[in-house]
Amino acid sequence: MPDTTIRSSSDVVLIGAGIMSATLGLILKELQPDLTIDIYERLDKAAAESSDAWNNAGTGHSAFCELNYTPEGKNGSIDPKKAISIAESFEVSRQFWAYLVQQDKVSSPENFIKRIPHISFVWGDKNVGYLKKRYEALQANPLFKDMLYSEDFSKLKEWMPLVMEGRKESEKVAGTTMAIGTDVNFGQLTRDMFAHLAKMNGVNMFFNHEVKKLRQREDKSWRIKIKNLANGVTRKAYTKFVFIGAGGGSLHLLEKADIPEGKGFGGFPVSGQWLKCTNPEVIAQHESKVYGKASVGAPPMSVPHIDSRMINGEKQLLFGPFAGFSTRFLKNGKYSDLPKSIQLDNIVPMVIAGYKNIPLTKYLIEQVRQSPEDRMKALREYVPGAKSSDWVLERAGQRVQVIKKDEKEGGKLEFGTEVITSGDGTLSVLLGASPGASTAVSIMIDVIGRCYKEQMKTAEWQQKFKEMIPSYGQALNENPDLLEKIRKETAEVLKLK
Repeated sequence: MPDTTIRSSSDVVLIGAGIMSATLGLILKELQPDLTIDIYERLDKAAAESSDAWNNAGTGHSAFCELNYTPEGKNGSIDPKKAISIAESFEVSRQFWAYLVQQDKVSSPENFIKRIPHISFVWGDKNVGYLKKRYEALQANPLFKDMLYSEDFSKLKEWMPLVMEGRKESEKVAGTTMAIGTDVNFGQLTRDMFAHLAKMNGVNMFFNHEVKKLRQREDKSWRIKIKNLANGVTRKAYTKFVFIGAGGGSLHLLEKADIPEGKGFGGFPVSGQWLKCTNPEVIAQHESKVYGKASVGAPPMSVPHIDSRMINGEKQLLFGPFAGFSTRFLKNGKYSDLPKSIQLDNIVPMVIAGYKNIPLTKYLIEQVRQSPEDRMKALREYVPGAKSSDWVLERAGQRVQVIKKDEKEGGKLEFGTEVITSGDGTLSVLLGASPGASTAVSIMIDVIGRCYKEQMKTAEWQQKFKEMIPSYGQALNENPDLLEKIRKETAEVLKLK
């Protein structure tokens, strides 16, 4: 029988059509316009998994209101380092998005970003004490200098009327707000970026194409076997560099690539659900993102928040997400995903990490067993007057938390993103979840720095980075004047009024 396999070659292969691949593809084409790039996505459209607005647990992560980024030490002190790092990274993303708008590489910014206050809200003496210390620790930094704190009931009612309505004025409550917060529809942004990429010379996008095998050849290039799910035709792609940004599907692909740096990594899947408001009058009353404190043992993606969002041009109001457990690694994945990911090199770290995170397992079991009444009870802690008839349950996205080897502990569960790169820089894989999308530009700059070391040293690439990201090479938290200038410029371009 004749060989019907299609063969193709390119400089770069991107696996997964989410925000990470879109960001990396655009940056690389800006740095080197003659690069050829092939993009493979197993679904029939871009941004259909974690980058989609309905699936993304926290749009516009900038550490302004997410309390899990400012842990409290045993001595009561607040560590702001992670919050500062995330806020810095978000400013980098804003600059790149502004550049794309200025260059007409994405559609009008109103389609994917808008300004909305980011609020932290707590109740009870202990939590109020924590929030005040957090405010003091953060507000001393230029990135957070505009943060406001209040325990005044009337002031909090101004900030978030829906959340305060029906509460007793004697209740001990506190909140912080950052008026310059944003809501980002990463699904729309991702699709806009790919729409521009697809028009560029040397870029090919393949939907309904699933990667089956990856193998490195003797010359360090990669051969990738791909199946066209629509017609069953096999394709073999040859490339010098592979980036795997396939969300929960990245772990399986890392294992198939079989690089030494990828040994010992495992994944723990966490599913999610939203309560979605269906009453337009209630939706209209809330215009902010209000985050509270997570339950003991809860993963970061499960930090409860009452969240006003723009999705497909319509204002939506969501509460959650409620966590759950599924052995799928993707929303459109298979129940065999978790069992198939267990291998000889990661079984010990996974068992040890599981044993050391029993509170998380207990929490997820409790979440799975929740009744509609339990979910409404959780919602009423944030919206006291919520009516069951105004809210419906909506399935959210699927996340895979990273498990990796640890010399001291044997195995460790990581809450965040992890970049794994082969020693020769020919393959890079992104694992993990929050705050992912919001920090995509910084993460991809890191990937480029690891995999294009010589090119990064050239004056041409350095100049282009500064054109795309004016603060490139400088820490905004250490340059208040530059920070103010950058924020003003990006707000104007992105129409964040």
